[in-house]
Amino acid sequence: QVLLVESGGGLVQPGGSLRLSCAASVSDFSIYAMGWHRQAPGKQREFVARMSSGGITTYADSVKGRFTISRDNAKNTVYLQMNSLKPEDTAVYYCNAGQNGLIYYWGQGTQVTVSS
Repeated sequence: QVLLVESGGGLVQPGGSLRLSCAASVSDFSIYAMGWHRQAPGKQREFVARMSSGGITTYADSVKGRFTISRDNAKNTVYLQMNSLKPEDTAVYYCNAGQNGLIYYWGQGTQVTVSS
């Protein structure tokens, strides 16, 4: 069983920045692809970013150039640096872990609100 715990969410003004963190309780963190999804009120959960075990990154078009995913395997942690935030980025952000194109584990989510 893998436990994922997100942190770093909050309220930020448009144009601002936040960094989300996700700490994983697992002994072999480096073998997992790690990613972030988000879910806005009344909408389906959607893909945001992913980093493979080999460090290859993928982003949703809506965040490309503004968000950066990274990982620190020594700390069992994945990050999401979010810059130039927009009101439409408001959502609950979920960390996830998986392999072979499948997501096996989800965190509990952290709220990000972009508003003036």
